[in-house]
Amino acid sequence: MGQNANRSGHKHDTLPGLPERLARQPLQMDKRTNTRLKRGKVEPEARIDLHGMTLARAQPALTGFILRAQAQGKRLVLVITGKGKNTDTGGPIPTRNGVLRHAVPQWLGMAPLSGLVLQITQAHVRHGGGGAYYVYLRRNR
Repeated sequence: MGQNANRSGHKHDTLPGLPERLARQPLQMDKRTNTRLKRGKVEPEARIDLHGMTLARAQPALTGFILRAQAQGKRLVLVITGKGKNTDTGGPIPTRNGVLRHAVPQWLGMAPLSGLVLQITQAHVRHGGGGAYYVYLRRNR
């Protein structure tokens, strides 16, 4: 491995990989639903495609989408971010692939969405794999 590579072999990645961080989160949803999600056996009730949007446009779009979905009583939604382009030019300041892919879990963990989201997991390949997330919402009370 090169001098700039970490244990997982990714250059310039100072944090553990995003899928690994999401997988380490404590399971908040029931195990049966989680297993069905991992196998791609559950169809999302709604989806939003943020692919190609700027951060400034994507955040309010995501916020509105999650608020509407939760108000409609939806439990599982799909958020498509895309995997991101490799824009790192090898300069002294590394740039991260998939800006939206990394920003979406952070946004979902902040107000006003944090109280609505029960679990975030990487989508199954048939629903977008590493370029999409399942967002499991709390029951509407």
